[in-house]
Amino acid sequence: MRHGEVVEEGATSVLFDRPKHPYTMELLAAEPTGRKAPPPLEAPILLEGRDVEVVFGGGGGWFSGPEAEIRAVDRISVALHKGQTIGVVGESGSGKSTLGRALLRLLPSEGTVRFEGADISAADKRAMRPMRKELQLVFQDPFGSLSPRMTIGQVVTEGLKVHEPQLPARERDRRAIEALEEVGLDPAMRNRYPHEFSGGQRQRIAIARAMILKPKVVVLDEPTSALDRSVQKQIVDLLRDLQKAHDLSYLFISHDLAVVRAMADHIVVMKQGRIVEEGPTDAIFDHPREAYTQALMAAAIDGTPFRQQAGAFESGLRD
Repeated sequence: MRHGEVVEEGATSVLFDRPKHPYTMELLAAEPTGRKAPPPLEAPILLEGRDVEVVFGGGGGWFSGPEAEIRAVDRISVALHKGQTIGVVGESGSGKSTLGRALLRLLPSEGTVRFEGADISAADKRAMRPMRKELQLVFQDPFGSLSPRMTIGQVVTEGLKVHEPQLPARERDRRAIEALEEVGLDPAMRNRYPHEFSGGQRQRIAIARAMILKPKVVVLDEPTSALDRSVQKQIVDLLRDLQKAHDLSYLFISHDLAVVRAMADHIVVMKQGRIVEEGPTDAIFDHPREAYTQALMAAAIDGTPFRQQAGAFESGLRD
């Protein structure tokens, strides 16, 4: 379907092997391409975690105890350099999103977290507040992360009211126009509400909300998983353009390996809260060493359910 009309239909095998309509061909070919070059060897480390641990459960109730604890992140060390993109991959429940939030100090954690060399491991909300504009997060669900009661202009400039309260309304509006234009949206639409936009447009709005604060590090938590393939490609291209323009560092969390390969120059593979393998993107994709990584890659290529090949963390918890 396109614009409310059926442009092509038929047997699945025929449609995939011999599409006739240009739009069908476009959808089938819509996979992110290209590779990201690694940052210079001398690029400084912006965000670093050493032996980071996040444990859920075991809170002291009747049924709590060591066996009730879930070690979502288990002594992980990672270093994100300026201009680098680290792709974090793994099955559902592997701890990817928890790691990203722990590095941003959005979850209680053990271990050491440093931002620009400063230890922020024990920083409370008040101490972290000045750094929040430089450490931004883009969520998986753009609709759920945008307030339905706020216009797009208000959503995008909300952070400015917190971090730059001295800005007059006219300057905030100018910055909103600039941010919306940068993510490919018409700033004339800034008085509309989130429900009036498509999923891809809402994700652009969420990206603009982060970018207006001129961050140094952005954690992207499954930012393309709620989008169709053609829009995914557009968002990947946008994120790469923004990174190049502003020398951004990304922690890119995703289960979509095609998207990760196009975005990242370094890959971290997680299983049950631990890193099982990491290295340059091409090395991990072309020559994975660990059986878990090999199964993950095979599942992406042949469509075999990954849970059948490597086992599932969530199933293990149930068992």
